[in-house]
Amino acid sequence: MGKYFGTDGFRGEANVNLTVEHAYKVGRFLGWYYGQEHKAQIVIGKDTRRSSYMFEYSLVAGLTSSGADVFLLHVTTTPSVSYVVRTEGFDCGIMISASHNPFYDNGIKIINGNGQKLEASVEEQIEAYIDGKIPEIPFAKRENIGRTVDFSAGRNRYIGYLISIPTRAFKNKRVGLDCSNGSASAIAKSVFDALGAKTYVINNEPDGTNINTNCGSTHIEVLKQFVKENQLDVGFAYDGDADRCIAVDERGEEVNGDLIMYICGKYMKEQGQLNNNTIVTTIMSNLGLYKACDREGISYEKTAVGDKYVCENMMQNGHSIGGEQSGHIIFSKHATTGDGILTSLKLMEVMIEKKLPLSVLAGEVKIYPQVLKNVRVYDKKEARENPEVVKAIAEVEKELGEDGRILVRESGTEPVVRVMVEASTDEICEKQVDKVIAVMKSQNLVQ
Repeated sequence: MGKYFGTDGFRGEANVNLTVEHAYKVGRFLGWYYGQEHKAQIVIGKDTRRSSYMFEYSLVAGLTSSGADVFLLHVTTTPSVSYVVRTEGFDCGIMISASHNPFYDNGIKIINGNGQKLEASVEEQIEAYIDGKIPEIPFAKRENIGRTVDFSAGRNRYIGYLISIPTRAFKNKRVGLDCSNGSASAIAKSVFDALGAKTYVINNEPDGTNINTNCGSTHIEVLKQFVKENQLDVGFAYDGDADRCIAVDERGEEVNGDLIMYICGKYMKEQGQLNNNTIVTTIMSNLGLYKACDREGISYEKTAVGDKYVCENMMQNGHSIGGEQSGHIIFSKHATTGDGILTSLKLMEVMIEKKLPLSVLAGEVKIYPQVLKNVRVYDKKEARENPEVVKAIAEVEKELGEDGRILVRESGTEPVVRVMVEASTDEICEKQVDKVIAVMKSQNLVQ
């Protein structure tokens, strides 16, 4: 974690924690950094937030004044920027989005030439430049000043790529899409229509302030109701920049990222496509997923929370699928980032090939109840390593045995320790979480 950049870029409330001056300086540095040996070419996409235009223009000013040529994808998804960068030979890509956050937040996600999130070492240099800790960067002059190019053709090529992935048409499948009034509004329906689905779309009329508002993957109850009312076969909900997908089965039940990984991972194993027979998860994935994988003979790895860490593990080890409970799913054969629309296409493939409804496919996993409580503490490390707290955690682990688990971890951004328990009932979860928190309070660790 840097001063400005977290696990998912530079994010904050527009013109409060993230300003046009920040964006301009990010552009100035990137234009210079990638243009030291040749004229840099950088592609930019944005979501539908009102402030995205403001940040786009500020980034363009910084980039072109440092000599870079800038290619604008306009409103598009984060995975489309990643795709265009790695297939069209750009030096880097920038996505202007705060993902699932409210409309008044925004963010700058930087994607390297491989289509992955920018290296921490470069982020550190950007932060140093923003804070005036490195010398001022020279301005480009005369013919060396950069230009701006309309590159909506890049987005269209990405749409064509998505359409090419499924092996079967979606004919007669009734599919609901919740586009979260975000980036998917410009892409998702076109893809499903082209594949022959009967597509029913909600929350695809962005106005700059309604992105993620009571819609999308973080408000799945809206799509659940829509699927039931319209008797659809399946529904897919995306977040603001469409790098997440949460599904809804034909009965209106939620199918989260853990269930999606199981369904697709098991199918890939059957097809001989599950590299290393392994699914990559984060430490927050549900115990039910691991028990189902054990039953099917599928191995798994656990990373820190964040799709960035899932991606790093997958690329280092050659794994083919990984992701998070929240719906960030990476299929390494097709993408280097989470891609919500791609995830929905892969789920459709399993349903069609196996001729089974999503409820049956997801029903093989028993999801364990989970209780997570955030505890504000004076010192995260001290609270986590306190001998009495460690002892209490060990006691809970012993009591839960193989029918549950406890996870106590520090927040990366707040003075908070997160205590999570999974067990066979909500009552057991609540009791065991409260037991550990009570010890923290007795040790005067809690604010």
